[in-house]
Amino acid sequence: MKTLLVVALLGALLATGAVAQDKPARKDLVLNGDAKCTRCHNEGDEAPVLAIGKTKHGTMADARTPTCTSCHGESDGHVNKPANATERPRPDRTFGKHSKTPMEERSGACLACHQGGNRIQWHMSAHSNRDVACSSCHQIHAARDKVRDKLTQPDTCFTCHKEQRAQVNRPSHHPVIEGKMSCSSCHNVHGGNPKQLVRDSVTETCYTCHMEKRGPFVHNHPPVQEDCAICHQPHGTTLPSMLKARPPFLCQECHSHSSHPSQAGGLPTGRTTSNQMLGSVARGCLNCHTNIHGSNSTQNSATAGRFRR
Repeated sequence: MKTLLVVALLGALLATGAVAQDKPARKDLVLNGDAKCTRCHNEGDEAPVLAIGKTKHGTMADARTPTCTSCHGESDGHVNKPANATERPRPDRTFGKHSKTPMEERSGACLACHQGGNRIQWHMSAHSNRDVACSSCHQIHAARDKVRDKLTQPDTCFTCHKEQRAQVNRPSHHPVIEGKMSCSSCHNVHGGNPKQLVRDSVTETCYTCHMEKRGPFVHNHPPVQEDCAICHQPHGTTLPSMLKARPPFLCQECHSHSSHPSQAGGLPTGRTTSNQMLGSVARGCLNCHTNIHGSNSTQNSATAGRFRR
């Protein structure tokens, strides 16, 4: 009788799973410690979260590589859905388009690792002050982050900067849409100066490519030293050399005095050799003043400072 009772008890325990073999622990797939996430998230997800394994964030051999919880938090409620919950709670920290996580907290998750260098002034930047988070531009789980690719980066920037999209498609422009340079060639989007430039000023940024305009010259043209954007629209115009207006009208915005007066675009009323009556039809200041960015001429002291040859 006792033997039958023991056999029956063992059978009941086996049926209820009280005596069962230990299940093998789940293995991490793309990140260290991601097993508790990948039990639900797999390659069949609508959002390809496992693609992070193809990025530098998924380099398991690198000790600096973060885990899922480094960015999204422990998210215990999301991992273990409460019994009384009708819908699985969101992770502690989300980064999607409709995320309710504050911008400071989203960017803080990135800045916990990515700080210093050209990101040291992020908190003073125009993007940060306008509640733009890192995830607004960067795609962390994507195998190819569009904003870090020279060819596709402008499309990300043009999502907000629509005026610059129109300008860069004008006839005279920097070779951005051709893929020879990108927005980050001139702009440090993590920087703190007003225009978020890679250098401290517009002129210093332009001089990184246009070194021949830097000088110093014997005769310097003040606008060149002050700001290249006084005459040029760097994103693009319909005029040659990305000028804001066509000469002589561009030059006449500053130059108007008695010895060489500004004139409207009209033909002279009679025969004359005077420069006061020649008019500006079919003429440009650069026909004579060829070295407009600065001159080293010392041959003729009377015209040395007029930026001629």
